[in-house]
Amino acid sequence: MKKFVIRVDSSTQIGSGHLMRCLTLAKQLQKGDTAEIFFVSRDLDGNLNHLITQEKFNLILLPRHNFDETLTGYAKWLTVPQAVDAQETIERLKSLGHVDKLIIDSYAIDTQWETALRPFVGEIFVIDDLANRKHNCDVLLDQNFYRDMETRYNGLVPPHCKLKLGPQHALLREEFYIAKKNLRKRDGTVKNILVFYGGVDLTNETMKALQALTKINLSNVTVNVVVGERNSNKNLVAEFCKRHGFNFYCQVNNMAELMNAADLSLGAGGTTTWERLFLELPTIVTAIAENQLQSSDDCNVFPLIHYLGYYDEVTVQKIVDALKNYNF
Repeated sequence: MKKFVIRVDSSTQIGSGHLMRCLTLAKQLQKGDTAEIFFVSRDLDGNLNHLITQEKFNLILLPRHNFDETLTGYAKWLTVPQAVDAQETIERLKSLGHVDKLIIDSYAIDTQWETALRPFVGEIFVIDDLANRKHNCDVLLDQNFYRDMETRYNGLVPPHCKLKLGPQHALLREEFYIAKKNLRKRDGTVKNILVFYGGVDLTNETMKALQALTKINLSNVTVNVVVGERNSNKNLVAEFCKRHGFNFYCQVNNMAELMNAADLSLGAGGTTTWERLFLELPTIVTAIAENQLQSSDDCNVFPLIHYLGYYDEVTVQKIVDALKNYNF
């Protein structure tokens, strides 16, 4: 049986997207019971590591450290220097024997970490979408849409690296393929709205969207609001939904069903973008992290989405104005 190791983290700062797409990939790799899968994840504030064991995958937990104040940018996600993280990972991998494939999904990891791990694993598979650092990998997956998609990794990966680029390689859960077979035909009239800004929604875009929705006539419209269990504002959102007759859901496992039922979505950029596009769901998008800016802007040009901009420039009134373009 092959052994696959997935290095990924989740936290209040990182969010849940990296972990969720790795769980999707792990389920695909495990089909036919031909692989033993291990997740290597650090104990960070607001992590969702329990979802790994809940799905019956092996969890190797890296210890909590005092934050290294010298770290900047995405490197802060590791809380320790790459060399330390790599060594702690190596120590744990040694007990597993031969690892056939190492999968990495972290903006804080680059060629330095990957080169350190190279002698201890077979193939190195990187998931990325920033194209802002070099990788020592055999395969690189970037499921996002960019206008410069074919050239953006030039000089950043080894010559032998296989590139899997674009939404056709998107990591979608099985529920989305089932929903696609039963895709509902929309007639352009909005009778059902889905609001979902990711598992954490640090800047509380959910409440901003809900406030906008109360300023238009929704007498014949169903509004479904979804938040993650790590959303610090979930109780406030739940109370607001109850007050205004919106349906509130926390940490759902039927997102494809909710998307298929919707005529319009309000949400963030990121991995959920490809789920919505796969189910042909029109969406008003706010970028909630810097890594969503370019892809959201490029998607808007074609236009694949209705993009409002970065969260700090998106107001309640801007969302209201966007909603006026739709037929309620």
